[in-house]
Amino acid sequence: MVDAVESHYRGGGDLSNVIAENLRKAGKDMDRLTTADFVTVDEFHIRGRKATLELAGYLNLDASSDVLDISSGLGGPARTLAETFGCHVTGIDLTQAFCDAATTLSGWVGLSDRVDFRQGDATSLPFDDNVFDAAITMHVAMNIAAKDRMYAEARRVLKPGSRFVAYDVLQGEGGDVIYPVPWARERSISHLATPDAMTSLLSNAGFRIEKMEDSTEASQRWFEEMAGRMASSAPPVTFQTFLGNDFATMARNQVINLRERRIRTVSYVCKA
Repeated sequence: MVDAVESHYRGGGDLSNVIAENLRKAGKDMDRLTTADFVTVDEFHIRGRKATLELAGYLNLDASSDVLDISSGLGGPARTLAETFGCHVTGIDLTQAFCDAATTLSGWVGLSDRVDFRQGDATSLPFDDNVFDAAITMHVAMNIAAKDRMYAEARRVLKPGSRFVAYDVLQGEGGDVIYPVPWARERSISHLATPDAMTSLLSNAGFRIEKMEDSTEASQRWFEEMAGRMASSAPPVTFQTFLGNDFATMARNQVINLRERRIRTVSYVCKA
């Protein structure tokens, strides 16, 4: 199952080279890139950088913070946190191609000294106990059946009293998910929890839930706008870069899934 998930996200070829080629075609100067130049591909979660900054506001970060980004993808959220707060962020992701690309993209924008990326499994984190000041995970648990182990591991590596934010796609009340979607082309690698189950999972892992926020309506608007942009003129780099040509279908299905409340987007602010 791990191989199936990694295969879904791997894409083809060297992701950083593909992104660089698309940026050059769009007229970007590779020696003067900023994080905004690839924000349409490296913040791989609904509502993108806006959601990252909203959630980061709950983490009490400053330049001394050591933060863990669980399933860090192409490193967009890690770079956003490092750039905004001056903190250090360690990203871990199941897909080696993502870790390699995240490292390269971070070098392009001069953030290599504040972020690093490692390949690893969210259900068995390669870190000691009580080492991070904060942790965040965004759109990760949809592919993980053993959510109890994932949240227990997050709690283990956090210092007592620190904050953990989980932002995920959850099972809605409107029926079965219509596939393909960005996290799965079919249901075998899709493992959605309900909001009630999430509450139990986080509590059982030892977290105290301080805030829960349902952003489904905002997520629906965001995906509707994305689908509209893709139908007219797409930006130079998009999620299609690593998900392939069926991403347009995934985006349309996401609009339906959100509109019919087959899925919901919910964030949880927790204290260790």
